[in-house]
Amino acid sequence: MAGTNREAIAVVGGGLGGLAAACTLAARGYKVTLFERNAWLGGKAAVLREQGFRFDMGPTILTVPSVLRRIFGEAGRTLEDELDLVRLDPEWRCFFEDGSRLDLAENTERMCENLRVFAPGDGIDSRYRSFMADSERLHAISDRYFFWKPIGSIRDMFGLRDIFKFSVLRDILSMRMGKTFSVVIHDFLREPRVSQMAEHFTQYVGSSPLQSPAILCAIAHMQTQEGIWYPIGGTRAVPEALTALAEALGVEVRTETGIRRIVLSGETVTGIETESGEHVDVAAVVSNADTVRTHRELLGGMLAQRFDKRRDYEPACSGVVMYLGLDKAYDHLLHHNFVFSRDPVEEFETIYQRGEPAPDPTCYVCAPGLTEPAVAPEGGEALYVLVHTPHLHAGQDWRSMYPTYRKVILEKLARTGGMKDLEKRIRFEAMLTPADIHRRYSVLNGAIYGLASHGRFGGAFKPSNRSPDATGLYLAGGSAHPGPGMPMALMSGWIAADALDRDGIVAKSAS
Repeated sequence: MAGTNREAIAVVGGGLGGLAAACTLAARGYKVTLFERNAWLGGKAAVLREQGFRFDMGPTILTVPSVLRRIFGEAGRTLEDELDLVRLDPEWRCFFEDGSRLDLAENTERMCENLRVFAPGDGIDSRYRSFMADSERLHAISDRYFFWKPIGSIRDMFGLRDIFKFSVLRDILSMRMGKTFSVVIHDFLREPRVSQMAEHFTQYVGSSPLQSPAILCAIAHMQTQEGIWYPIGGTRAVPEALTALAEALGVEVRTETGIRRIVLSGETVTGIETESGEHVDVAAVVSNADTVRTHRELLGGMLAQRFDKRRDYEPACSGVVMYLGLDKAYDHLLHHNFVFSRDPVEEFETIYQRGEPAPDPTCYVCAPGLTEPAVAPEGGEALYVLVHTPHLHAGQDWRSMYPTYRKVILEKLARTGGMKDLEKRIRFEAMLTPADIHRRYSVLNGAIYGLASHGRFGGAFKPSNRSPDATGLYLAGGSAHPGPGMPMALMSGWIAADALDRDGIVAKSAS
């Protein structure tokens, strides 16, 4: 093989993190080739079109649009010129087993008004206000020490000289290390339905609030500060806009090209080998593939062993996704809805500790026709239903499990979500099970959200975007820092690209 191409960078995987990295690097003057195993770019942010219905297949909630704004800004573009975004407020509608409903308002004071009506005389409004103030403090701490830079552990967050400063020590204490997300939620929000609503912020990272660290309470303020948005065209419009930007910036895009291995000289990246046996010389690789599978399957050997010894990498949860084309929409649904379980402790312990589907699950329901009628034939709806399940466990056969669990989900939607005639309205139906997700997206054990955020002290940390194992290897995607969800996956790509640029190991293209 010829010597390393000092100007070439390979991005392995065209999910949101890979696209963000490719655009950022190309905007900064690098020669970038993006390799994607599938025929489409965007990873789980794919689209399904059938019988006049259009479904976003993966993520449906877009938060923290400032991340996209920074990525487009690298190329001198504005977010508003690239995407047509609609702000959604109320952000969610919550349905509870006792028949009550609660809308999550973006503005804290309006939400307090909702809560005074929902639980009069309980004082929940003042406690919610205190919770949001605490969430804002945690969000500020995350912005100062955690976001927009490669982080792999708490040691990466604080410099040795800074850690003894009063302001830093105060921030460390404010993180409530050693407490779980659930404990902090219940300290503030004692009304069971309201605490159940707030606990589901951890579902953005596919983890149990009973096992996740308190710092994740920052998610509440992250969402309400910048709002929830819907891109016209669906969330699929995001990777489509990034793909167009990448191509305009000169990124070479090679779809249907899987990568067999990352080629090393010692512990330094020198190239990649495709599944067809082609060798491509590069000076650096940004892997948007699952971080665990990147090390075990694309690196292997001692580097994979070193990675595995660093910590116990637990997959996040998986899920069952139902795509239901309805001939008649439901008027009582908002764009985003949660139909909550009767018992959150039972639900989380069943999924995350026993490794079994919850007997009475929470169902997330997206009804985008309210915002964009074009997703369905006139009067209809492209209903998206997601129910979290365990990641794949030995002995689970979802081909036989799905029909029974489908009935559980539909009965839950009818009983708690008020969709009693749902089956009669279905004109098209498709689904993904954890086994399908594992095969389709090459994620670890079918985990939708990469790695679980479990652990009171280290649960928030994912593998760093700058690999400590191989020089010239950078990591992006939901299983790398800062974690899963659309904005975090996009941020991971920017961080990986920025770290590569700062390291200066790749020569910029003369063009």
